Amino acid sequence: MLKTNKDKVVKWSVQGKVHHPTGGTYRITHEGKPMILPATGGISYNVKIGDSAFGWAGDHVEPGVSMRNENTNENAALMTFACIGNEAKIISGDAKGAKGYVTGMHGGIDHVLVYFDEETLENLSIDDKIQIKAYGQGLQLTDYPDVHMMSIDPDLFEKLGVTEVNGKLQVPVVAKVPPYLMGSGIGSGNGYSGDYDIMTADTEEIKRLGLDKLKFGDLVLLQDCDNSYGRGYLKGAVSIGVVVHSDCVKAGHGPGITTIMVSKTPMIEGIINEEANIGNYMNK
Repeated sequence: MLKTNKDKVVKWSVQGKVHHPTGGTYRITHEGKPMILPATGGISYNVKIGDSAFGWAGDHVEPGVSMRNENTNENAALMTFACIGNEAKIISGDAKGAKGYVTGMHGGIDHVLVYFDEETLENLSIDDKIQIKAYGQGLQLTDYPDVHMMSIDPDLFEKLGVTEVNGKLQVPVVAKVPPYLMGSGIGSGNGYSGDYDIMTADTEEIKRLGLDKLKFGDLVLLQDCDNSYGRGYLKGAVSIGVVVHSDCVKAGHGPGITTIMVSKTPMIEGIINEEANIGNYMNK
């Protein structure tokens, strides 16, 4: 097992509430067609971790539950310190006491996304409060100081099956994404919060690369993408991320990726594994 500073990583609380869906205006597709579609926020009853990220009659659809705070500073803390795999507990309403886990962070709308089972979703309501055991920011790989770890629960990271081979880290991933497909979110100054999108307007290229098969929760490798201190292109850099929201109709958008590992040099290698999905590691 890789050596980490797991025993020194602080586990503390962040909190938010189930956020009402926003929008209701036309979304213009990359082909110039105006559409009214379900999008971000609320409780998605039939869109879950492990489902396809493609084919939904929606735009930026978020699986499971979308949560946030109306206070900007408090929401920034929620977005930054909640990590994929963290325990989430409902602390108000009819579903009080039920537990799930964080599945990603969606920038722009600034939502933290959470998985709960179907029974819990039926009992959950808009504005119900959710508390997260925020645990992960500050995680380091002791023997790999040049690898930036971010936004993943240390316990989940240990389940991914990352191995050391000839001085490099091999990570199971479902697919590899070339840098020319990374769109909305490029230029962001912070890789520790939110996500950025795989552009999908070129459907033939998406199919050629097998990216049309991506599911919510899949791990992917982003080639020549540096998320160390922002999001941008860097030859040889490698980022590992998780698919957090659905495909989109808008130009420059597509399935969103929250990053969890970054190296400015080719120190990380992706090993294709169709089962590399956080739902499989979390047994849900």
